[in-house]
Amino acid sequence: MPEQIAFATDGDDRVAILHAGIATIEIATPTHAKNIDEIEGARPAPTSGHAPRLALEVEDTDRAVAQTTADGVELLAPPTKTPFRSLNARVQGPAGWQVTFFQELETLQQRQLRAGFKTDDLRDR
Repeated sequence: MPEQIAFATDGDDRVAILHAGIATIEIATPTHAKNIDEIEGARPAPTSGHAPRLALEVEDTDRAVAQTTADGVELLAPPTKTPFRSLNARVQGPAGWQVTFFQELETLQQRQLRAGFKTDDLRDR
């Protein structure tokens, strides 16, 4: 699976986003997950059982949040613009899973011109 550029800071903040057909798979260190929690303003997922985190790309984050919270789903973090140029919000999913809705605010071509966006093999370690 080819790796897509992704935003990370330094040290143990590592992430790889892999293309899997029309989906992507994000593999992140605990440091990166903690940084995302802080950026999104969401509490960390419970560490017991290591529940996976699911992120779904949506056309409209605000609408996705409105629809799910209207159905009684708990909002963990409201829509927030991130430094990696997406609009993210997080809700509580089933079985301890946390689900992030994200809406891309610029293309990959635009992102590759920004500082911090590269594939993991090009990061200083």
